[in-house]
Amino acid sequence: MEVRYLVRNVELKDSLRDYMDDKLSKLERFFANIGNPNVTLSYKRGLFTVEITIKAGHVVLRGEESDDDLHTAFDKALKNLERRVKRHKEYLQDRGRVLRHLEEDIDFGVDFPQEQAKETSLDVIRRKEFDLEVMTEQEAVLQMELLGHDFFIFKNYETGDVNVLYKRRDGNLGILEPRG
Repeated sequence: MEVRYLVRNVELKDSLRDYMDDKLSKLERFFANIGNPNVTLSYKRGLFTVEITIKAGHVVLRGEESDDDLHTAFDKALKNLERRVKRHKEYLQDRGRVLRHLEEDIDFGVDFPQEQAKETSLDVIRRKEFDLEVMTEQEAVLQMELLGHDFFIFKNYETGDVNVLYKRRDGNLGILEPRG
């Protein structure tokens, strides 16, 4: 397993890197096809933040924690990630399912006008690309929880449409579905 580190405002000593490599290698006991972890270490406002992201099969799992000690922040993030990995593995075993993929083009069902946008004070400062996975609504809920995000975009297995799952202010979940 090859760990990729991204370090911001932190000095990563070899002893700590070896410790992290050793701990992260133990994640392979949960999944045989676990991907290489990405570890982001940063220091901001007196706190070290550690974010660990791995891909297990076609599911992205993420653990993030902050602490005033880098070693402690890493241990907490790893514990958080291990909890999510275990929950995902139990889900797959309970359901007896493997994530499905369909090989077809994605039609968003929206015609985008070619007009030039009016100038506004808001600018797009970040653009992110991702693989659109085919899954059921329940699998999307689980994936959103595993990532710790407030929304999740997926291709619905039942309808074939692109849906957006989101967490509402009242704590419940909502799904945006295209019409027609």
